[in-house]
Amino acid sequence: MADSDVAIVGGGPVGLGLAIDLAQRGVRSVVLERGTKLHNIPKGQNLTQRTGEHFRRWGVTKAIQNATPIPRQYGNAGLVAYGTLLSGYHYDWFQRSKVGAYYHAQNERLPQYRTEEVLRARAAELPQIDFRTGSKVVDLVAGADGVSLDVDTGSGIDRLSAAFAVGCDGARSAIRELAGIKQDMDHQGPRMALLVFRSTALDRILERYPGKSIFNVMNPAMNGYWQFLGRIDLDGGYFYHAPVPEGAEGEAYFKSHLYEMAGTEFDLEFEHIGFWDLRISHATTYRQGKVFIAGDAAHSHPPYGGYGVNTGFEDATNLSWKLAATFQGWAGKALLDSYSAERHPAFRSVARDFIGRMIDDFRAFADQFSPQKDQAAFDAAWQARASGDDSDVTQFLPHYAGSPIVFGPKGAQSGAKGTHQFIAQPGYHLAPQTMPDGEELWDHLGDDFTLLNFGGRDNSGFEAAAKARSIPLTIVQAPSPALQEVYGTDMILVRPDQFVAWIGTNNNIDAGTVLDRATGALV
Repeated sequence: MADSDVAIVGGGPVGLGLAIDLAQRGVRSVVLERGTKLHNIPKGQNLTQRTGEHFRRWGVTKAIQNATPIPRQYGNAGLVAYGTLLSGYHYDWFQRSKVGAYYHAQNERLPQYRTEEVLRARAAELPQIDFRTGSKVVDLVAGADGVSLDVDTGSGIDRLSAAFAVGCDGARSAIRELAGIKQDMDHQGPRMALLVFRSTALDRILERYPGKSIFNVMNPAMNGYWQFLGRIDLDGGYFYHAPVPEGAEGEAYFKSHLYEMAGTEFDLEFEHIGFWDLRISHATTYRQGKVFIAGDAAHSHPPYGGYGVNTGFEDATNLSWKLAATFQGWAGKALLDSYSAERHPAFRSVARDFIGRMIDDFRAFADQFSPQKDQAAFDAAWQARASGDDSDVTQFLPHYAGSPIVFGPKGAQSGAKGTHQFIAQPGYHLAPQTMPDGEELWDHLGDDFTLLNFGGRDNSGFEAAAKARSIPLTIVQAPSPALQEVYGTDMILVRPDQFVAWIGTNNNIDAGTVLDRATGALV
């Protein structure tokens, strides 16, 4: 008997999220974390409403909100400033609240180590999870029957076995390397500094921007890369990312750098000075036999727009239900392959349509416009940006329209760019509504597949097909012309991850074919 169903290597937020999601589906996991303590480096703070839905399903929403050091009214609201924070040129930016109506939860903002504390506490409540710190995987062997891992515990080598292994062990993933999964480098940028500091003096300076927690300075000298300042709390805690020259170091240098970014001097105390290389890298596949990768192990990129941990959580929840279906015996042969088929193009779009585009956009604007070259032209162009639609938020919509296991339109492609709407679309996240009984739609969605029937049609075909295939299916019979109009259809098959697999408007369908396609038995 295997030591566990799934060996998860990496006990950060993605690994913990995967373990919790699997546990709530009855799947055992061992989580192997090489570190022995949490590092208080603020990252992964900008959490989307979709991530809030994951927290809700994992039962940690209240704990996350209690761990949040920034009040709700700040949220993730930010601004972009030109030249310096105090230049006088700025506009509101990254207002996540603009898409709040399309999700079943709120966005959150808290440092990654606070999120990990909450997820560790939740994992400790679930007997299906064996969480081990100080455990470094040094070898992995995968075969047709499962995987075995050699784990350095600091006092010897333990050998563990599992049906599957998932590498959630970061950008320098040992599991990715041991599995022989290659990476493509999509973008190579400059050396970056990460500064963590405290300054109540900066708090006072930023009082002119009430309700803002993130500040992005567009400095023409940075060649399109960001000077990014973020609040950790409301007691003078900040983190800051920016390109710096090779060899730049020392508190005196970085104080001067921060003064130039802000446009004034201020008192501060450093808590951390670190460096990282800006790059966008992407694994060629997220699966190699019995081994999967997720989070930064699959895709590494700069912390632009808060896409990192949110994308990693989506990896985890996409993979979780497919692994659970495999253990429960109702997964089709192609279901596990659909993990990479769905998530790989989603991140490729994140890299191209959001992160890379942001860099190119800043660079192009700074190259073309300058108050020194043409004040009037700059003012007009800046005003046009200030009145923009905040597409970095409103168009960020990961979807699987081109997936082999959804009934998307012919020729559709999966990605991360789209238009938020309530109309139900195959491959897209299902937006919320209030049901005829007054409850939220979320409360009616099952843990597995859910068939929503708003038109009073016959469900017997789906009931029989699901029973014949041992597919767990919740059927919600809720006749409602209003919901038919909102969703644009009267029947919706919703996947366990709240994405739409199929929509229908008549009884002339083969329910067995629909379920076979949605579970990877017919591709």
